[in-house]
Amino acid sequence: MNRQAQAAVMFLVGAALLHAGTTNLYLRYVKAGLQPLVLGGGAVLIVTALATAWYEWKRARTRRQAAADTHTGTHADTDTHTDTHVHPEPRISWLLVLPLLALILVAPPALGSYSAVRAGTALQQPYGYLKLPNADPIPLNLVDYAGRAVYDHGRSFHGRSVRIAGFVALDSKGTPYLVRMALNCCAADAQPVKVALTGKIPPVLQPDAWLQVTGTYTARTTHDPVNNGPIPYLKVTEAKPIPVPSDPYDESWNN
Repeated sequence: MNRQAQAAVMFLVGAALLHAGTTNLYLRYVKAGLQPLVLGGGAVLIVTALATAWYEWKRARTRRQAAADTHTGTHADTDTHTDTHVHPEPRISWLLVLPLLALILVAPPALGSYSAVRAGTALQQPYGYLKLPNADPIPLNLVDYAGRAVYDHGRSFHGRSVRIAGFVALDSKGTPYLVRMALNCCAADAQPVKVALTGKIPPVLQPDAWLQVTGTYTARTTHDPVNNGPIPYLKVTEAKPIPVPSDPYDESWNN
């Protein structure tokens, strides 16, 4: 792969990063807060590719001029002859294009129930709790509900119902969970936070289906069979399907 081809691949990678960063595609790979870095990286690659292409064009032009001068006898001294022979690069280097095509053509699905039931809950004790709105039900992040239910024992709910959302996961015994995948940086380090469901559970639950669930706090808890981490319950009073959110991952657990 010569320099011109390298510049072309670099330009395409930069363009792919800009495309991902200006759409929701980047959320399948990294957390929302890293969008400026994705856009910046794409811009740097594009500028570098254009600079490389310009440099190679200028160098090729100089070589052609030198070859023309040699042909006309301007350079009589053979020791100053410019070697314009270029050795072919191995074609296997073009395999570098495959990850680029995967990035452009194949958007990976967000991690779902398959990963959730095979990883232990990542619930961590919060440093503190923000004041909840006076609504009933309380619109709440799933991770926030889980933290308040386990470590605050539901005291901040004051008997009010809550409304959370997540995707469905069923363990080997058929126990239903509502789950959000929490991440620190990128999808590679995503870990599940689980809330077990009881009460008026829909009769048919499909793994990976997204639900908005309204319910009330219950002191009942269980332990994750994978890592023995705490999993709170939510007593369901209403559940309805919702579309997959634009950002399927949750970042609130480490904020």
